[in-house]
Amino acid sequence: MEGTSQMSPQLRMAYEELMQRIRERLEKMSNGHRQVAEFILEHYDRAAFMTAAKLGQTVGVSESTVVRFATALGYAGYPELQDVLQDTVKRRLTTVDRLLGSANGLRTEEDVLSAVMEVDAENIRLTLRDLDREAFHTAVSLILSAREVLVVGFRSSASLALFLGFNLNWILGNVKVAGFTAQDLWEDLVHLGREDVVIAITFPRYTHATVQAVAAAHERGCSIIAFTDSLLSPLSRYATVVLTARHSLPSYTDSFVAPLSLIDALLAAIGTSDKTRTSRALQKLEELWAKFEVYEKS
Repeated sequence: MEGTSQMSPQLRMAYEELMQRIRERLEKMSNGHRQVAEFILEHYDRAAFMTAAKLGQTVGVSESTVVRFATALGYAGYPELQDVLQDTVKRRLTTVDRLLGSANGLRTEEDVLSAVMEVDAENIRLTLRDLDREAFHTAVSLILSAREVLVVGFRSSASLALFLGFNLNWILGNVKVAGFTAQDLWEDLVHLGREDVVIAITFPRYTHATVQAVAAAHERGCSIIAFTDSLLSPLSRYATVVLTARHSLPSYTDSFVAPLSLIDALLAAIGTSDKTRTSRALQKLEELWAKFEVYEKS
């Protein structure tokens, strides 16, 4: 497969295991299962972002046939098989590839509206299902005990970093968002050490500057919380804690609905950990906002 040489060993193994399972069973498959298998073998990049219903419709079988095909291969269900395909594809697709893929699969505005919102809802469901709860609680504890917190996210992830840092600083007062350019990053890192926490956010295709920042913070002894797509992310090798969220979307953009929902949960957990402190901080902010007329009067 083109691009497999650039995969991590774990990811290459998962992909090759899937293809091996299909090839070993191909001769004994029913006609319906064979149709699904042949499509995946030839068009794995398209199949990766199709629902079971859409894949079935494309090859001319029922949705239940696609689900049974996945379980016959030894997967817990179609989402688990799809995870392998998506992890393989999304690390190498360009925005042009993704745009062409969505254009081929989505023909009308109604298709787009339904598909995007259904995928967003599924991303949240799968994120909640797969979330490491212990890692989540550890992340909360690390943030609450940190001397300083630096939030790092570049390119499209900068929006998530800004939202997290902006709201977190309201109640903690020791949070900074790294500059929007990599050139500003090193000044933000230079004073950090073992008592500090770096929260790094990146999704495929991973931003090189974010990985560099995490590597540098790791060398300085910082605790690192990684917001990313999977444990195969390059952030994982440096992270103290990894929080994963789904972000796939049948379009040229990433979906940040599930990552943002996970950030909302983190903010809520931190805010309710010490309600007295949170209320006091927010009350002071309200007084300042009123004094300087930050918001329009209703």
